[in-house]
Amino acid sequence: MEVFRPIMAHRIAVIHAMRVAVAPLEEAFQRHWPEAHPHCVLDESLARELAEAGRLTQHITDRIARLARDCRAQGAQAVLFSCSAFGAAIEAARQGMDVPVLKPNEAMLEEALEAGGRIRIMATFEPSLPSMVKELREMAALKGKDLRAEACFVPSALEALESKNPELHDALIAEAARKGAPCDVILLAQFSMARALPAVAKRVEARVLNSPDSAVAKLRGLMAALNGNGRLSPNGRPAAEVKKPS
Repeated sequence: MEVFRPIMAHRIAVIHAMRVAVAPLEEAFQRHWPEAHPHCVLDESLARELAEAGRLTQHITDRIARLARDCRAQGAQAVLFSCSAFGAAIEAARQGMDVPVLKPNEAMLEEALEAGGRIRIMATFEPSLPSMVKELREMAALKGKDLRAEACFVPSALEALESKNPELHDALIAEAARKGAPCDVILLAQFSMARALPAVAKRVEARVLNSPDSAVAKLRGLMAALNGNGRLSPNGRPAAEVKKPS
């Protein structure tokens, strides 16, 4: 007699550096992957330390790696970071991990490059912009795509959201999007900006992407591949994504 065993839901560790990013990602999981079990880890001191240092330090990089390892030790089958300012540190944290470790914006950047055209990256946490622009340039070069991109910081929007004024947050982002130069794709860099997508979409003709939806959709696809015959390379990516040397 064949015994059928229930399929366990995936346990996904989600590491946040800002409290305002928690709800948008939970909502994205409900929309795109309700069967998953996201486990929230919140460490707001990471964002404060980065803002004070003005750059990624070795101490911050070590903390990011330790968080990823701790989540894996507690049974996480994948790790997703939600703060776009820590891109290089997350890359370093992937080394030696045997589960997928995703940067917050990589899925959204991939979508933007596939769409092509002029790209505007909008952020409400200014330290996020340099790492995102760098990541987009590197991804474009790797894919052999021409890149036309600009960065846009929206002052006061994050403070409005943290002060329980989400309507002002959305309005500031939408107005900044409207005033910008014409573009084909607008990227909302912070997870906390996802809620502003409808307001932005009403003010511009460009396609508008947000990080949580793109990240959860990509992660679900990766985990489905790994449940088949996929495996991870030593750098925390599915082997299928790692190009063999020619």
